[in-house]
Amino acid sequence: MTVGIAALADGAAHDPLLDDAGQVRRPLVVVDLDEPVPADVVEAAARAARTSERILVGVACRAVDDERWALADALDLTFAAAGCGSGPQFAASDDPAGDAEVLRQAAEANPQAALVLRQVLRASGRLDVGAALDVESFAYSTLLGGPEFARWLGDRGNRPLPPPATEPPVLLARDGDVLRVTLNRPDRRNAYGRELRDALTDALRAAAAEDCRVVLDGAGPAFCSGGDLDEFGTTPDLVTAHFVRTRAGAARALHAIAGRAEVRVHGACVGAGIELAAFAGRVVAHPNTVFRLPEVAMGLIPGAGGTVSVPRRIGRWRTLWPALSGRPLSAVTALDWGLVDAIEDGF
Repeated sequence: MTVGIAALADGAAHDPLLDDAGQVRRPLVVVDLDEPVPADVVEAAARAARTSERILVGVACRAVDDERWALADALDLTFAAAGCGSGPQFAASDDPAGDAEVLRQAAEANPQAALVLRQVLRASGRLDVGAALDVESFAYSTLLGGPEFARWLGDRGNRPLPPPATEPPVLLARDGDVLRVTLNRPDRRNAYGRELRDALTDALRAAAAEDCRVVLDGAGPAFCSGGDLDEFGTTPDLVTAHFVRTRAGAARALHAIAGRAEVRVHGACVGAGIELAAFAGRVVAHPNTVFRLPEVAMGLIPGAGGTVSVPRRIGRWRTLWPALSGRPLSAVTALDWGLVDAIEDGF
């Protein structure tokens, strides 16, 4: 559904979100920012956007003036043609309407996960990192018990648990005041499974007690391919899963040493591969790096800290694009947006 600014101001995105059976209706509404309307109507539309329960995605093919910029700030993301809008509220697009349709279809496919993602992204920026990680995890555990994740698990089918590591899942090497921490499950593309997670968290906590710089990288063709899919659906219960994610995961430990941590990424950085890396004070990407957040298509949201770390680098608006669409981001786009700090090919 696409509405104009005047229709948004009149409440077009405020009809009931749920139908009589409790199912989500129209999780995402596209807003045409090019509609010529008076400034007071644009202001009213911005007020309406701030209280809407739906995902609101703007499209702009003309230059966005100050009033419409305030409206874009109230939306969840705006796709803007080249030169029409600047700032983290906007994603440059050769086809704004087409990219908005990609997000609409993704939201329609998994409306509960899409709306929870939107709610968490909007809440996260008002919280400190610890509290924001808790909110992400509460939402993630909720979705683990939902029908969209159950459908994904059913489509995936049963899988055996991953085999135990035959070598240390994380390698440590000291060079003066630098501690190099290397993810070492190249056979599984350094998937963020239980063994690797525990070893990484232990290494980061030990580094926090020392006066050293930390360089985190990954062995093999990929820095980290995200959570180990063979372990999905194996949590003993949702409450335990919450405490494991927030108290035994690496996000808090990496955030605690962010000022002296550098992450060097390459190849596939999927899910946790970028969610964790984004906590570091400096992220360096190889030119071949590709970033993806695929969780909404699984009926989930990023669960390794991505709704906290990524928005703090690129804003909640741009975070919505990869997190809802599942589309990849190149190293060049990541650098332009601030998701990484440099691109280097020497590793």
